[in-house]
Parts: sequence; C-alpha cells; structure tokens
Amino acid sequence: MKKLHTLLFSASLLMGAAAHAQLRIDIAGVGSNQIPVAVAAFAEEGVAPDQVSAIIRADLERSGVFKVIDAHQAISDSANVDLNAFKASGANALVVGSVSKLADGRFQVRYKLLDTVNQKQLSQLAGSFGANGTRLEAHRIADDVYEKLTGVRGIFSTRITYVKQNPGRDYTLVVADADGANEQVAAHGREPIISPSWSPDGTKVAYVSFELRKPVIYVQDLITGKRTVVANEKGNNSAPAWSPDGSKLALALSKTGNTQIFVVNADGSGMHRVSNSSGIDTEPRFSADGQSLYFTSDRSGGPQIYKMSANGGQATRVTFNGSYNISPRVSPDGKTLAWISQRSGGFSLYAMDLASGQEQRLADGATEPSFSPNGKYIMYATKGGGRTALSVVSVDGRIKQNLSTQAGNIREPSWGPFMK
Repeated sequence: MKKLHTLLFSASLLMGAAAHAQLRIDIAGVGSNQIPVAVAAFAEEGVAPDQVSAIIRADLERSGVFKVIDAHQAISDSANVDLNAFKASGANALVVGSVSKLADGRFQVRYKLLDTVNQKQLSQLAGSFGANGTRLEAHRIADDVYEKLTGVRGIFSTRITYVKQNPGRDYTLVVADADGANEQVAAHGREPIISPSWSPDGTKVAYVSFELRKPVIYVQDLITGKRTVVANEKGNNSAPAWSPDGSKLALALSKTGNTQIFVVNADGSGMHRVSNSSGIDTEPRFSADGQSLYFTSDRSGGPQIYKMSANGGQATRVTFNGSYNISPRVSPDGKTLAWISQRSGGFSLYAMDLASGQEQRLADGATEPSFSPNGKYIMYATKGGGRTALSVVSVDGRIKQNLSTQAGNIREPSWGPFMK
C-alpha cells in the first residue's frame, strides 16, 4: 500500500491539474494534557524541496495532542544527544533526523524518536524518495510519532476529497493531503458535483455528477482516471456509500417513486432494493462491520436516523432528540454515530455513543460530516463570511481546525482511508 499511495500521488498528477489555491488552516482549542515533544530541524534538510521537520511540526501541532517545543538547532539522527537537557526543557520526547540527496537524484530521509524520560530510542524510519515523496514521508514520520506516543494510528499521511465551487460557478472534485496541501483535480465541469465517497482501499471515489443535466452516480479510478457509471436510473440517483470490503455501494434512488435505499455491486451490476417504506429513505451508510445500514427517513413524520440490516427488513429508529436529524456517519470502530441535527433553528454536528446513547454537540453551523480513518476527528462543511469552508473537530470537541481558501466555496468533504 505504500507503493500504492506513491502511485496514487503520481497518477493524480497525470490525470488532473493542480488546484493552485491550497487550504489555509487555523487551529483553535488545545488540551491541558498535551504531550510535550521537541522537534529538531533535520540535518541538511535544505537539499529537499520540502522542509521535512516543518511538516512534522505542523502535523503534530494541528492534532492538538502535542505541545511542540522548538529544539532551536538541527540534530542528525546519528548525533549523540544530551537527552537530559531536553528533559529539563520539558520535552518528553525528541524528534531528530537528516536528509541527503543521492546520486540518482532521490532524497534519503532518516528519523529517530527518542524518549527523554527513559533515555531510550522509541522508533526510527529510513527510506529514499523522489522529490514528490519527501512531503509524504514527513507525514508518515508524524504518523509514527503520533502512534508511538499515543497508541493510536496517525492520519497525517491520509488524503481527503471535497468539492470546490469556483468563482464563475464551475465545480471541481479535489483530492488533497489531509492538511489541505498538494491539491489535485480529479474531475471538473460546469454542473454540480456532490457526495464524494472514498473506496475502502483508497483507489476510487464514488460521486454524483449533474453533467448530464440529471444526477448520475459514477465511480472514478484515481490511478487511471477511468470512470464507471454505477447508477443512471430514472429520477434521482444520489448518496453513494461504500461497503467496508469495497465490493458494494449503497445508493438512494427514486426510480420506483419515493426515494428508497438500494445496494449495487461496485461495477454497477446486481442492483436490488433494500428499503421499502412509504416515506423518503436516503443517505445510507454501512455500519463498520458491513452488516447494517444507517440511513435517514421521514417515515415517522420528519427526518430521523434509522438502522436496518444491509439485506433489508425492519428498521429501528436511532435518533429521538430533535425533530430534524440527517447525514448519519459511523466511526471506523462502529462505536460512534455522527450526524447533523437541527435544534433551536441551527444545524449542529452531534456525536452519539451507540452503546450508551449519550449525545455530545461538537460544532454549530455544520453539514456533511466525515470521520478520519482513526476515528479521532470529524471533518465537516460550515458556512461563514458568505462562503462555505471545511472544519475539523476532535471527537471529544476539544480541538477545532478551520480549512479555507482565498476564493470559492469548498464543501462535501470525505476523509480517505489509511494508506499502507
């Protein structure tokens, strides 16, 4: 999968032009129990096109989990380091490394993570990459630091997709790094693009395009750029969502009258209906184990979230607080439901512990939530200053990031899977 991620990066360069305006990130709210980590400049990192240590530092700061301490010096991974000095400065861990340019033009990146308290090495990585690979390697190092110090897998090397509506009203489907850098255009047109959804292996994105002057569901291979029509039925074709194994998609189709839930093979074959109600059933999402579907239905008189078997059958209501609950999203571990609830006139992002039913309001003015692959963050669209932008909030509500561009509206975020 490491090779796959590199291939995706290269292929996206071939199939789409770079979207020049990268996202700007503002961070608000940090915890009182952050882990103090010193990050040193990497020795000779100026030879590479990207400053590796700066990317690592930005990733760790953006997470809200770490208090990043500037080491005020470059320290090679081969240096003898006085760890007591860094311990005395308040750092529990120290990141050091080096970059060198190889004879074939590639760059070798080496790093070590040192425990200043217990005076030992916690981790190390080393590898050689082309010029386009040094940024990704910096994200992988930040992932390694995050995992070694928290026990939770990092998400800095994952990718996101979203829709950007540019001035002039053209639409682009953008794929970018999780920090908003390295934007690439996967699809574009004069008609709206909505509801992008990553395949579980990270090689494809399903989405709805109105380029035929009606909503049609496509699956696009991000390596080859090839598109497959998954649903072009009479009426509305909307809300594609992948099964956890990537073999199927759940869709919302109005081909039989009221919009209902259908399941189809990933190549568009084998379409069959799984919901059968007199109301509108839409926005399906597979549960983490693939055995159930969460969806929105107005069968009780207003939009609420329900759950039923992925094969269809009787549905049970999940949300009861508030008269308008939509956009269900299930965390990767299947334990948390995120959704949008309209209460007191505004739309807010909520999260529910599915075992206890306990709810928490995470953000106001939110739409279109999407979990990070480690389940620790939720990205959503929000409106402010006359434009729509993206925000990220931690599942405990402590940390919030705002991602915006200088021009255009960005919305419909979908967070991609882990890449190996």
